[in-house]
Amino acid sequence: MPKSLAWMIGGDQGEGIDATGDVFGRVLSRLGYCIYGYRHFSSRIKGGHTNFTVRIAADRVLAPQANVEVLVALTQETIDRNGHLLLSGAPLLADSQLKPVLPDGCEARLVEIPLTQFVREVGAAVVRNMVAVGGSAALFGLPLDAFEAYAREKFERKGETVALQNVEALRRGHAFIEELGLRGRFSLPAPRPRERYLMTGNDSLALGALAAGCRIMAAYPITPATDIMENLAGLFPRFGGAVCQMEDELAAITLVIGANYAGARAMTATSGPGFSLMQEGIGLASMAEIPAVVVDTQRVGPSTGMPTKNEQSDLLAAVFGGHGEGQRIVIAPGTAVQAFEDGFEAFNLADRYQCPVIVLSDLALAQWLQSVENLPLGGHAIDRGAIVAQEELDRLTGEFERYRLTEDGISPRALPGMPKGQFLATGVEHASSGKVSEAPQNRISQMEKRSRKLDPLRARAGAIETSRMDDAEVAIVCFGSIVGAVDEAVELLRQEGVRAGRVQVRQLWPMPDIPLATALGGAAKVLVAEQNATGEMRQLMRIAGLEDDRYRSLVHFDGTLLTPGRVVAAVQELSVKEGV
Repeated sequence: MPKSLAWMIGGDQGEGIDATGDVFGRVLSRLGYCIYGYRHFSSRIKGGHTNFTVRIAADRVLAPQANVEVLVALTQETIDRNGHLLLSGAPLLADSQLKPVLPDGCEARLVEIPLTQFVREVGAAVVRNMVAVGGSAALFGLPLDAFEAYAREKFERKGETVALQNVEALRRGHAFIEELGLRGRFSLPAPRPRERYLMTGNDSLALGALAAGCRIMAAYPITPATDIMENLAGLFPRFGGAVCQMEDELAAITLVIGANYAGARAMTATSGPGFSLMQEGIGLASMAEIPAVVVDTQRVGPSTGMPTKNEQSDLLAAVFGGHGEGQRIVIAPGTAVQAFEDGFEAFNLADRYQCPVIVLSDLALAQWLQSVENLPLGGHAIDRGAIVAQEELDRLTGEFERYRLTEDGISPRALPGMPKGQFLATGVEHASSGKVSEAPQNRISQMEKRSRKLDPLRARAGAIETSRMDDAEVAIVCFGSIVGAVDEAVELLRQEGVRAGRVQVRQLWPMPDIPLATALGGAAKVLVAEQNATGEMRQLMRIAGLEDDRYRSLVHFDGTLLTPGRVVAAVQELSVKEGV
């Protein structure tokens, strides 16, 4: 029996494809399966092809599958685009009204189902997709009552008639497949029921920020980051806080800086184009040593690029963007659990090191559904960093030196309103007092102070995570959402006798060269996998001194998700060419 099976539905945008995929995935999740739900969609509101794939497994999966077992096609374009993903004899369900035709080379079994006829009989055209869901449930041998219960729950707010129409649509589709003798065409692995969440990285990151005490969110809507703002807009009324939809990204970052300066925990979230606009503000936070949390949810660039496709090409912008040499921390979660952890820890890092923290997410992590167990909701401590105590201010006989030179580079700060504190914050170079100074020696002292405060992060615990590295001869280094594809590839390679291991870099800057060098020390070859064209992480590793004749790159930048098979093929190519 295969480890997982995949189901896909495709059609025109605006026809409820996403909602249908969400229904199918959530019912499977309730039945005890682990889900990874991902989609292809065009950069428009309505029209153009879209599809939603639900990968179903007994254990957690976090990567796309090369093929699909069932394809539901609501348009001929769906068949033409995706028919090749079906293996020989796999069912392709298509509305008979389309007069569907299999493309050349497609050996799927075409099953024409009278979707349009059924919805006319049911009396509601909008339930067409639910007929297909019912038929799909039959193909997988799934209990129809679970789908009926979810339909009643989901649609009851629209009235009993609507709920019953959706239930009837499910039954029509299920009965049709049964009559064809295709019920149970595929056997799913036995589910392992346990408490799970089905969520996206944006959902999880918003929860992490909330748990960290974030109470101000300022942003301008942009794909694929907007869900973070919308999630917090739904959460803040229960816990206190405010979401401010700004006129642009420049306003968003400056509001965040002002709120953090005043003592609140504030954040913004954007994608590449908006992140570019924020760079000057990020520089201000660095110079004035004000905490700020910025989420950059990467998509394909440059310019508008492909705003609904996945890429990891903002890395160098996150590290070096803007003018001058300012201090910042860049962290990158790869799973929904890690998004929660980093959504929390970003605020601690920002306060502790008094600088901007960039949380580098990506479209796949942000928007694709994944099953999550044991979301770490408790046990996290809030660390506000070096805030001077009022008692210490009361004992002062002179001025409070906000930017005092310290051995660790971190100068205690006072919050506005604290008597005898100092509240001058400027983007101009300043002396220990905070007052403007362009004296050469002062410039050197302040630059060195700001620079050395991040030195301890080079060896920070949790900056990297490893898997199967104890005996690895090939180490695959990655960051962000592709960690799922890499982990799956590692297991496939080991089944073939290749001792592979994975190193995930969760802190991208300062580059954790010390733990990375230790982790990679025993590997004969190091493959750095990333979703960009120029090997941006490998460039950063090279800057940090992590480069020798063992290192190779795997870059993937066509906008699609990196698959485990692509990683396996890259390692196999190394084995053939270089004798690993």
